[in-house]
Amino acid sequence: MNRNDLRRVDMNLLVVFETLMFEKNLTRASEKLFLGQPAVSAALARLRDLFDDPLLVRSGRTFEPTKRALEILDELQPALDTISSAVSRAKVFNPATYHGTFRIGLSDDVEFGLFPPLLQQIRQEAPEIIVVVRRVNFLLMSPMLGSGEISVGISYTTELPANAKRKRLRNLRCKILRGDNRPGALTLDEYCERPHALVSFSGDLSGNIDNDLARVGRTRRVVLAVPQFSGLRSILAGTEMLATVPDYAAAALIEGCGLRADEPPFPIVTSELSMVWGGGTDNDPAERWLRERIVEHMSAPEPSL
Repeated sequence: MNRNDLRRVDMNLLVVFETLMFEKNLTRASEKLFLGQPAVSAALARLRDLFDDPLLVRSGRTFEPTKRALEILDELQPALDTISSAVSRAKVFNPATYHGTFRIGLSDDVEFGLFPPLLQQIRQEAPEIIVVVRRVNFLLMSPMLGSGEISVGISYTTELPANAKRKRLRNLRCKILRGDNRPGALTLDEYCERPHALVSFSGDLSGNIDNDLARVGRTRRVVLAVPQFSGLRSILAGTEMLATVPDYAAAALIEGCGLRADEPPFPIVTSELSMVWGGGTDNDPAERWLRERIVEHMSAPEPSL
C-alpha cells in the first residue's frame, strides 16, 4: 500500500482495533471508546475486511486475538504512538485553563505517603482538571499502561512494554513501625520474636523482607496481612506488633500519633521506586507537565552538603 492508498483508511478504525485487542470484549471496548456497541461491532466488521482476517475469534464467553491480529498490533502501536505525539506537540497547554483528565496508577504506599502534596499542587495550578487514581503494582503496571487505563504509573516495576519509558524517582528504603512504649531501638532478636503485620496487595504472608532475613539466617512471624497502609496507624497503636514499610509511608503514618519508626536491625536490599509512562504520551504537553510535578514531589530529597 502506498501513501495515497492510506486515504481509504479511517484512522478511527485503528484506534478501535487497538482497544479491541486489549479489551477482547465489545462491551468494554465500547465503554472505553465512548461509543455504542453497534458502532464498535460495525468497526470490527470493517477492520476484518481491511485486514482480511477475523482478528477476534470467540473462545467461550470471551474473544481471543488471532495470530495475525497480534502481529498487526505489534506493527501499529509504535506508529500510533508517533502520530499521537506529533499531534500532541501542536497543542498549547495552559494548566490554569486545562479541562482534561489525568489517569495515574499508584501503588498503595505511594498514594498514602507521597500523593497528597502532589494532588494539592495539581489542584492549585490546574483547578479544572480531574484526577483518576488506579491501584497498580509491578504485575498490573504493564497491562494498564498498554490498555490506556493509566497514562503514567508510580510503583516498583519489573517488566514493561517495549514502548514504555521509565524514570527512577528514589530508592525504596524501609523503616520499622512500632506502637509500643519500650525504650531503645529494636534488636534483631526482638524483631524476629515479635508479631508482624504485612501490607499485601495479594494477601501473601511473605515478601522481600523475608528474603533479606533469610540472608542472615533468620525469619519473622507474620500474624496479619492487610491490603492498605492506612490501617496500620490504628492496628499497631499500643501493641507489640511491628510493620516494615517504605520510609515515606512511615513518615506519613507516624505524623500526629503515638507510632514511631526505627531503622531495621539487619541489612535490607533497596529496590527502586520508578515513574513509568507510554511512548504515546511522551511529548504530550499536559502529560509532560504532570510528570514534572510527579518528579518534584515524589523524588527523594537531594542530600545536603
